[in-house]
Amino acid sequence: MRIVIKGTVQGVGFRPTVYRIASSLGLNGKVWNDGPDVVIDVDDGNELLRILKEQLPPLAKIDSIETEDYGPDPSVNGFSIVPSSYGNGSVGIPTDTAICDSCLKEIRSGGRRKGYAFTTCTDCGARFTLISGLPYDRNNTAMKEFPMCEKCSSEYNDPTDRRFHHQTICCPECGPRYYVIDNDGKRIDGDPIPTFAKMIDSGAIGIAKSWGGMHICTTLENASKLRKWYGREQKPFAIMVRDIDCVKQYARPSRKEIEHLTSEHRPIVLMEKIYSDLTETISPRLDNIGVFLPYTGMQYLLFDCLDHDALIMTSANIPGEPMILNDKDVLELGADVYLLHNQHIVNRADDSVVRTYRDNTFFIRKSRGHVPSFIPTKYSGAAIGIGAQENLTATVSYGGRLYTTQHIGNGESVGVIEYLESSTDSLMELLGCRPQAIAMDLHPGYSNRRYGKHLAEKYDAELIEIQHHWAHAASLLTEHNVDEAVVLSIDGTGYGTDGNAWGGEVLRTDLDRFERISHLQNIPLLGSERALHDLRRLKFAVDCINGEDNHIVSDEMANVMRKLMNKSIKTSSFGRLLDTLAFTLGVCRTRTYDGEPAMKMEPLLARGRLIPGFETEMNNGEILTAHLFADLPKNEKREDIAYSIVRNVIDSMVDSACDCAESKGIETIGLSGGVSYNRPICKMVENATLGRGLKFMTHDCVPNGDGGISVGQAAIALRSLE
Repeated sequence: MRIVIKGTVQGVGFRPTVYRIASSLGLNGKVWNDGPDVVIDVDDGNELLRILKEQLPPLAKIDSIETEDYGPDPSVNGFSIVPSSYGNGSVGIPTDTAICDSCLKEIRSGGRRKGYAFTTCTDCGARFTLISGLPYDRNNTAMKEFPMCEKCSSEYNDPTDRRFHHQTICCPECGPRYYVIDNDGKRIDGDPIPTFAKMIDSGAIGIAKSWGGMHICTTLENASKLRKWYGREQKPFAIMVRDIDCVKQYARPSRKEIEHLTSEHRPIVLMEKIYSDLTETISPRLDNIGVFLPYTGMQYLLFDCLDHDALIMTSANIPGEPMILNDKDVLELGADVYLLHNQHIVNRADDSVVRTYRDNTFFIRKSRGHVPSFIPTKYSGAAIGIGAQENLTATVSYGGRLYTTQHIGNGESVGVIEYLESSTDSLMELLGCRPQAIAMDLHPGYSNRRYGKHLAEKYDAELIEIQHHWAHAASLLTEHNVDEAVVLSIDGTGYGTDGNAWGGEVLRTDLDRFERISHLQNIPLLGSERALHDLRRLKFAVDCINGEDNHIVSDEMANVMRKLMNKSIKTSSFGRLLDTLAFTLGVCRTRTYDGEPAMKMEPLLARGRLIPGFETEMNNGEILTAHLFADLPKNEKREDIAYSIVRNVIDSMVDSACDCAESKGIETIGLSGGVSYNRPICKMVENATLGRGLKFMTHDCVPNGDGGISVGQAAIALRSLE
């Protein structure tokens, strides 16, 4: 029998497992990698498959098994693993996973790998960040520069060893090594990890190189110093803690959040924080804090040497640029000390960031530990979506699957666009994809459009422009395999078909078209981009609409802005509504990072209650909002004002969505876009939808925000090919 197995079957000890089972059964045949698949020729495939399904390696996942009769080869005696062959069609390599308990025990005890940070086995370690091509063999990884020593070679060839055919096998004698340098690039003597730990304990700001990139790290007590040094005044930092017990000193994790924290993916998890002076400096004026656990041997060894039980860990990059990979370039950051190693990082991968909503997982950033992965689609063509402008990703669709790149970053930087191009090209090469259609955002000024046009020209592919909020909605439909829904697509901004900045939209949508059912009131963006940061401009515009005097700007500036009222681009954005509310209630005066005002509004929305006096009005599909800011009561709590304004706006949007759905026989109301990360708002939409007797749908796999845009773009492009 010939057996072809598709799924996550490379780099996880799959062939060695097949070999051990076949040998124990006394079978004759062979096993090899064929592109992303595993192929087995064997004389008794049924018994082999039965046991294989019971004894799958921990990280393996079978998507499909194909079998066919295969003529016996009398020259084959016994069972063997033979060299890989090349193919294409899907990516079968696993994601990077945290070091396993067996390897961790090994580096903490005696033996030749004691204290060796690069210790891994077939059950754990870096894969995606090290691989340069398929099949998953050593010469297609960063380990090709490190030939196996005699002892590692012996383990590699021993069917009884857990490192049998482990492609990144190494030890202190033959593998990569850590070293420490100061801020002048000079080597510091001593055992690297303990030396680095001692300097971090003493208050240094350090940079530590890991699998998919580097982290800036320092103690929590050093947060204020780090903010000043890094120019990050308010944006929250993530912290890495020693173990799960230490997590509970800083946060109150739920059962679902503990599952994420301790999973082999090891994402940063946003959880309810325990308020203290220390946690407040880490995530200023937020109810949550981002926490994650060690996932590499180096990180565990570092905490073994540290006096502190938690460190700030944030990606090492020049603000706005991709994470630095080159050891020489990282010196430009000017840290006190650097813990580096001599293994090349092939693929960058920032830490993934998640938060939970009930049993749903909201991916704020989907990257290390979660790529490459795919979602299935019923369309079999080849298409690429290249994302929008912020939180960029690209999605490559091929063979009925949608694969999304790791988190790339914000497209204002040339370096980020280059990173998008290289990551997309790499994924296309792994898949063997020649696209028939390229999808990009409708906005004429987005910096990745040049790349989209280049791909379309190179492959003679159709170039499709897709409206931003339709792409959000389409990503949700695709994730849940739903043909049609009415979706609340709410975020900061997206270029609308009328030239205005949309962001508070109710869309009836499928993958062929969308209809704008209703939207929030259009408010002038005075000074365009300036209004996104200087929130006074939003409040001034609302006050002008309400005919109220405004004294928050100088008379000279007020005269200029009044002239801009009828000239400026207008926005229906829910994000800008939250920005205006944050300024009005004194929660946030200036936006210093993406989403800051809305994030700082969340604690108020979580505590508020509904009070009368903030009812909305509808005018030809436009949900009026400006009047909600007029004559705010001074005797009410600001959390109640905040909750009541947002709740009434949400109720109006949901009512509009449900009216449309009921009239068209649609059963589902969806919620997508960056604002949907907000738990209180998500709960409002869900409760209002269920109250009308319809189904509620939001994200669980595709990022809610702009990181999911490319999925929707690719899905719409695929549908257009049909």
